[in-house]
Amino acid sequence: MKKSLTVSCVMALSVSAVSAQSLYPGMFADKIKVEAKTKSSVTPLPLRDVRLLEGRFKDNMERDARWMSRIDVNRLLHSFYTNAGVHAGKEGGYMTVKKYGGWESLDCELRGHTTGHLLSATALMFAATGDDKFKLKGDSIVNGLKRVQDTFGNGYVSAFPEELINRNIKGQSVWAPWYTLHKILAGLIDQYLYADNGTALDIAVKFGDWIYNKLSQLDEETRKLMIRNEFGGINDALYSLYAVTGNDRYRKMAEFFYHNDVIDPLKQKDGNMGTKHTNTFIPKTIAEIRRYELLGDEESLNLTRFFWDEMMANHTFPTGSLSDKEHYFAPEDFSKHITGYTGETCCTYNMLKLARHLYCLSPDAAIADYMETATYNHILGQQDPESGMVCYFLPLASGTHRVYSTPENSFWCCVGSGFENHAKYAENIYFKDENSLYVNLFIASKADWKEKSMSLIQTSTFPQDNVLSMRVSADKPVKASLKLRNPGWMKNGRGIINGKSVKAESKNGYFILDRKWRDGDRIEVTFDTELSVETAPDNKSIGIVKYGPIVLAGRLGTEGMQSPAPFSDPSKYNDYYTYDFHIPSSLKEVALNPSELKRTGDLKWETPSGIKVEPFFEVHRERYVVYWKIK
Repeated sequence: MKKSLTVSCVMALSVSAVSAQSLYPGMFADKIKVEAKTKSSVTPLPLRDVRLLEGRFKDNMERDARWMSRIDVNRLLHSFYTNAGVHAGKEGGYMTVKKYGGWESLDCELRGHTTGHLLSATALMFAATGDDKFKLKGDSIVNGLKRVQDTFGNGYVSAFPEELINRNIKGQSVWAPWYTLHKILAGLIDQYLYADNGTALDIAVKFGDWIYNKLSQLDEETRKLMIRNEFGGINDALYSLYAVTGNDRYRKMAEFFYHNDVIDPLKQKDGNMGTKHTNTFIPKTIAEIRRYELLGDEESLNLTRFFWDEMMANHTFPTGSLSDKEHYFAPEDFSKHITGYTGETCCTYNMLKLARHLYCLSPDAAIADYMETATYNHILGQQDPESGMVCYFLPLASGTHRVYSTPENSFWCCVGSGFENHAKYAENIYFKDENSLYVNLFIASKADWKEKSMSLIQTSTFPQDNVLSMRVSADKPVKASLKLRNPGWMKNGRGIINGKSVKAESKNGYFILDRKWRDGDRIEVTFDTELSVETAPDNKSIGIVKYGPIVLAGRLGTEGMQSPAPFSDPSKYNDYYTYDFHIPSSLKEVALNPSELKRTGDLKWETPSGIKVEPFFEVHRERYVVYWKIK
């Protein structure tokens, strides 16, 4: 089919050095020792080659950067120092070092996971901004971990004693020690890849050797017993360590964490997830797609695609989020699970990772649609615009509100992944092949396509305006193809290049602009966007209202919200998981006839009863309605 569109573009010559990004197909060729057995169709534009421009996403990134900058490295590593017995402060620091709380408390079995996330997040932020302070902060954390590892002397590096691993091996009760070790190992590898920290790789190698020595002699019965405990994506990180070192023992350890009970049914196309824990599934399938990329195992690819299709068809909310209280539920009971505990943010974080792997193998516009949905409707709104704090869940029940972390006494898993989420918005905007630049997300940004010595600058304010504006800057004319995603919600696209209307072919979900680009070329795409309703699959009387891909919510005020709302109460055990929203009875069901919504401004509507409706990602610190009773 043919479509016209309006586009404005700029390209500029870039002379900065090629740099590291995350470990996806085609990335880090200069640092990879194991050549992938499979060839990717596209590769992400390296994060250091993309810069966010002014707008909502950059605002979130900068708030994230400020919070990360306030994290004190000595306080962060205090549990590591204490565990290793190295000097942690005068008299052990018991009066001189203020302890972090929540999941980083000295007696929490998951302590240390935030350090792993911050290793990744500081590396990501350094790549995304070029700001040396994040390089220096990452270096400080790495140097502290080296002290700890050197003290242990056997490669181990952790904030908790090795005895937690021994308990896990024996099948005794313990809270996910390999989950935490995964974060640390992955963070060290990210420091090497994104921030060129060779010490981080040295630590990771010794850590990997410790893992091999600890586990390689265990029998099959013991292996199956210990991996019943949540282990995050330790196998994914071990595949990455194998890729960057070429040491086959790390591949063997990645395969050691193959979880038969989870993966074998997927091989048989069994999509019955029951009520299992959602975020233990996703990282294990990421490891399988890594196995396919590195080893060419077609079975791993097929089961991962099956899993993805199942998630999209039966387990994903219109916000891109998954799970209720962290668990799967029967799709036929969907409406019963629209609660205050839907959408664990770590699930969406990992689904976006999986999406990126699958997209690199085959640039399917439907996968990019999910990236857009999840990025705008979940991740962007995870962060409180005032405090920079983040949410564990994305509540969808009428009358609920977002529940934010605290600066020093939460440190949940979704705080850790949150540090990363808001540092890497730019990683899914652009992808490339030899002759084409794919524009997947319409986020204000500048992309340097170094192979073509040209830059593309998006100055769009989507979704505020129905215009995509881009500029091209090039040192000399460049023959290349720009592929702009043509999503289903985009209506009547009209294109203009340098003031002249153009007809652009729409193929496989993309508008294709193939020409010789010159410095100063401008592209504009104008389009229409409509309101739509997406009802619950098992109950057509309730639904979400969307404007294009953007989920809308009605503001319901603060009636009944009790201090410390909208923040979690750290004095209560797992407050985020048992939170009492004190929902007024009048707000538990709110009716709407979508045809009666009145447009009152840019991305603003109002119901006949006076409820103000805006993008869900903009509704903070008050109650809301997302699922309406449709009249």
